[in-house]
Amino acid sequence: MPAKDLFHQAVRHALEKDGWIITHDPLMLRSDLGKFYVDLGAEKFLAAEREGDIAL
Repeated sequence: MPAKDLFHQAVRHALEKDGWIITHDPLMLRSDLGKFYVDLGAEKFLAAEREGDIAL
């Protein structure tokens, strides 16, 4: 597993503060070329509002 860089916790905290949900820390991707690691996997739930109704 790769080492986390100097800014890892700051970026994670900023994403969480902005409403993102951290799903993987780290995120591992597999392909025919091998395994790859991405610092974070995150998602954010978005909702749109139209004429006073909330559309999910």
